[in-house]
Amino acid sequence: MCATDVFSQYIKGKVVDESQQPLPSATVYYEGTTLATLTDDQGNFILLYNPKVKRPIVVSYMGYVTAYAENYSVDKPLKVIMRQSTSSLREVVIKKERFTRKEKMAIFKERFLGISPFGLRTTIENEEDIELEYDEEKMMLKAYSDKPLIIINRALGYKINYELVDFEIQFTKVSLNPHTVKRAFYSGYTRFEEIKSSTAVINNREEAYKGSPMHFFRCLTGYSWGAESFNLFYKGLITTPANHFTVYKQDDDRFKVLIKKQNEPELLDSNIVAVFGLMYNGEKSSVYFTTDTIYVDAFGNNLSPRDVSFAGFIQGKRLGDTLPLNYGL
Repeated sequence: MCATDVFSQYIKGKVVDESQQPLPSATVYYEGTTLATLTDDQGNFILLYNPKVKRPIVVSYMGYVTAYAENYSVDKPLKVIMRQSTSSLREVVIKKERFTRKEKMAIFKERFLGISPFGLRTTIENEEDIELEYDEEKMMLKAYSDKPLIIINRALGYKINYELVDFEIQFTKVSLNPHTVKRAFYSGYTRFEEIKSSTAVINNREEAYKGSPMHFFRCLTGYSWGAESFNLFYKGLITTPANHFTVYKQDDDRFKVLIKKQNEPELLDSNIVAVFGLMYNGEKSSVYFTTDTIYVDAFGNNLSPRDVSFAGFIQGKRLGDTLPLNYGL
């Protein structure tokens, strides 16, 4: 007995270099998900189309600049032209380093992978490809990598290919002490590969999801607050989210979230629009908004990452607790 999935639709395309030569075995994937494929000998690919997955299609190939497409359709083949990477050498000033590479790597991994039980068990296989640079004038640590980071998270059963686009930690003084961190930010293209699936791994994934930023944004856009999700606090008291947030679902399935500005004296000289306390399963956190409008996609992925920051329990859930965006959907 056989069955044919006549309802499936596909994104079809071709990956070539600047001289129009096909690039075989290029990786093509929906950013932040487990959904991926490879190009054939002629550079052609077929990627299963899922209307819920409104993510950029990313194309990566060793020695070439990563390309991505946000506009694609099942009705029109996608052509991706890759250009060769020219390593942009950053200016190197020979001087005595205040901090060792080991010290800089420690704070990098703390703020990138996290210090949760899962974050501490997550490893980067090619740490040697990470360049760490501390700017004493700006009191900032930056990280770069010309190669994708290969990250193994055995607790959650994933291998993560992470193309680091931006990483910076701002300190309040010239220091690497975690207590002097003012803010930390990272971004990049993420592709997940499942390497293990067991009852323990599935339970770990559920534990990683609960109380995470993804969980928070899904609760925010779905008006799903309360005992089974997050409780919201304002000025130390539990509050009604509808008094502070207005959520609009847009035609592209994204959500526009308006945040009511808080006219509190302590916020007047800051760029903070609103700050709230969060409580999930007895764990306390805080969330800070530096704009009155953010956008969240259907996966619960915050599309305005620089405008929202966390403190407390939820802040500890970093890449080591991150799940594919299609998790649970």
